[in-house]
Amino acid sequence: MSSSSDSVSDRATKNKDKAAVLVEEKEAESGVKKDDDDDTRLLSLEERAAAEVRIKRILDWRLMPAIILIFLLNYIDRVAVTAARLKGLEQDLHLTDVEYETILAILYASYCPAQIPGNMIINKVSRPSLFIGSCVVLWGLTSLLTGVTRNFAGILLCRVFIGLPEAAFYPGAMYLLSCWYTKKELSFRGAILYAGLLISNAFGSLIAAGILGNMEGVLGIRAWRWLFYIEGAITICIGFFAMWSLPDYPHNTRWINKAQRRLAQVRLAEDAGEADEDTAGESVWDGIRLAFLDPKVYIFALMACSQLLALSYVNFFPTLTATLGFGTTASLLLCAPPWIWSTIACCVNAWHCDRTGERFFHLGVWWWGVMAGYIIGLCTMNTGARYFSLFLMASGYAGFALTAVWVSNTITRPPAKRSVAIGIVNGFGNMGNLIGSFIWKENWGPKYHQSMIIGIASMALATACSILLRTMLKRENKRLDAQELAEITEAERERIEDAAKLEGITFEEALERKKGFRYLY
Repeated sequence: MSSSSDSVSDRATKNKDKAAVLVEEKEAESGVKKDDDDDTRLLSLEERAAAEVRIKRILDWRLMPAIILIFLLNYIDRVAVTAARLKGLEQDLHLTDVEYETILAILYASYCPAQIPGNMIINKVSRPSLFIGSCVVLWGLTSLLTGVTRNFAGILLCRVFIGLPEAAFYPGAMYLLSCWYTKKELSFRGAILYAGLLISNAFGSLIAAGILGNMEGVLGIRAWRWLFYIEGAITICIGFFAMWSLPDYPHNTRWINKAQRRLAQVRLAEDAGEADEDTAGESVWDGIRLAFLDPKVYIFALMACSQLLALSYVNFFPTLTATLGFGTTASLLLCAPPWIWSTIACCVNAWHCDRTGERFFHLGVWWWGVMAGYIIGLCTMNTGARYFSLFLMASGYAGFALTAVWVSNTITRPPAKRSVAIGIVNGFGNMGNLIGSFIWKENWGPKYHQSMIIGIASMALATACSILLRTMLKRENKRLDAQELAEITEAERERIEDAAKLEGITFEEALERKKGFRYLY
């Protein structure tokens, strides 16, 4: 029987065929060695389920640990200057309060604008493993050189140049994850990645406490300088490890076989309803144009910026624990428990988010917890209550960790647009960190009431943005429902009705199972 439009199943078949053709073309272009085995063997019903589990296990044990380790070192290197402040950095470099705030903020002046070109590059290079690994080596070297600085100009230059290679990492890592995992798998992996940041705040403080407490005067060098030397050297080593450990793209990663590469691409094609490839006519500039024309990108960017402004206390966390009245080592050790809790909350929240497919409340609940923490901080200086409020504040990152995931789920295709969108959101979002460098003024301490009021207002703005996004995505899904229903032929409708009767479910429930791409909100 003929029809005026392709059926849903016809479109899915076409997408699979297109992915298969693209695998062969991309492997030929990249010079990947052809395996002797049949590259379609893992697509059979008998093989596929087990094969998908195997390929995800390979990625989870090779890609994820490397990314987490890099992210952990990324934030330890970035915020080492806040720990060094407690052991004489300001005095040795003769910094004023304004100069100290400037060296915190200047990192984001290079970090934020470099996000978009960084993700444009990773979308076009054939070996993202080498690109990301090289960036890690460069920021490790720059961090190490921070230890030799003697004045404000020297440390300012180091902070500017550490922001450039760091800019390529987080959005690039999220883009790389979105090239391997489906949208129902991405939240948990994205949060596991962000857990590296959260745990870095815990272990970074413990490492800093150990170095600052035991390395003072060793070889005639101040302990805060040893902090940069040691952390920078470790980061350089991990950068070279990443070049070996990280995958490239599904079509050219060398440490999986041809059949697994085919399956990896087909999974992504089915998930989005089209192949995860830019067409021959789509350039980087098309990705930029499409991203800048999509209003959802701007809302995501404002939402990310307002979140990070409210969460900017992260750069001053040792300062906040110091207001509890303990010494330097104790203050650094007290930093760890809130971030360990935040890491656990982040992973559990993301796991449940993947199970349900819901996004709004899995972000919003933790933002509202931050607001509650700030309100407690405004109301009392009691040590126990104040320390409890730090746990609530730290848990806000469990919500922020899903922001880039939600962007990847929403701005899915073409990949050039997705990479630019992630760069825009993360780049503009980190303007919140830049602004936040100036709202935790020393003369506002130890209560920091003004800072907390700004944080509450910022989280309220993030909530408003997420409500708007949720409304837009629900409306878009209704439009897709209507469009898909209109395209179903009479013959296909009869087959769906027959299947529904056999399974004892309604027509609407059977139709739900055949749905194509839908936005998650």
